[in-house]
Amino acid sequence: MNIDVNYKEVVELMLQTRSIIFNETALAAVSEKGLDDFVTQVDVGVQEFIEAELTKRYPEIQFLGEEKKAKIDFSRPCWILDPIDGTTNLIHHFQHSAVSLALYADGGIVFGAVYNPFTGELFHAVKGEGAYLGEKRIQVTKAKTLYESLIGVGTTPYRKDLIDANFATFKNFLLKCQDIRRCGSAELDLCYVAVGRQDGYFERTLSPWDFAAGSLIVEEAGGKVTDIEGNPLDFDGPSAVVASNGLIHEEMLGEITTGK
Repeated sequence: MNIDVNYKEVVELMLQTRSIIFNETALAAVSEKGLDDFVTQVDVGVQEFIEAELTKRYPEIQFLGEEKKAKIDFSRPCWILDPIDGTTNLIHHFQHSAVSLALYADGGIVFGAVYNPFTGELFHAVKGEGAYLGEKRIQVTKAKTLYESLIGVGTTPYRKDLIDANFATFKNFLLKCQDIRRCGSAELDLCYVAVGRQDGYFERTLSPWDFAAGSLIVEEAGGKVTDIEGNPLDFDGPSAVVASNGLIHEEMLGEITTGK
């Protein structure tokens, strides 16, 4: 389907969320959606703002956001938004959270942007045009083995039933790689693979809004993103996510399988 989107305009909308994110009153209004799964009025405010602006500009494009689920027809274009990826970090003033927005069309992600208001960093990519941090083109590392690598991991804290499998995998990684990191924002972890701060990243269960934008940014930076079986990601529901520079991908998959 032919869609005409001004991506620069879309990115500007994301940058405008900074004032919402730094609203301490909204941040203090916290509720629990599920076990260790929180939402604040910041999350809600960011989503309401971006959804309203995108719907006004592009009424023909569907909208899927974490804080207001909708039935989506994936045969048609769809925005995928995580208004705050890293809400627990935000609540604790850990200053490591991001706004993440992607556009799904023709069976895959065609645009992705991830904005960290605390650092001012904006990662973005358009399919076929490379990945960027601001105006600078970025690329993944050239590490060929886990032994040379720094690996990011996600713990999926609201799935306590995965603790044993997760920590078995983390142990496997730590025994083979230089070290592991856990930052609490899947989208930022994916961007850190894309920009070369990490060589790989793994999380066993994520929702589409947690990985949609970052997965394209990694791929456009020369990396690889799959599920734990090595298959393409499913944007119509939860998925495990394995991202890498491509060179260590098979080795990562092997260690994750061992830890299942």
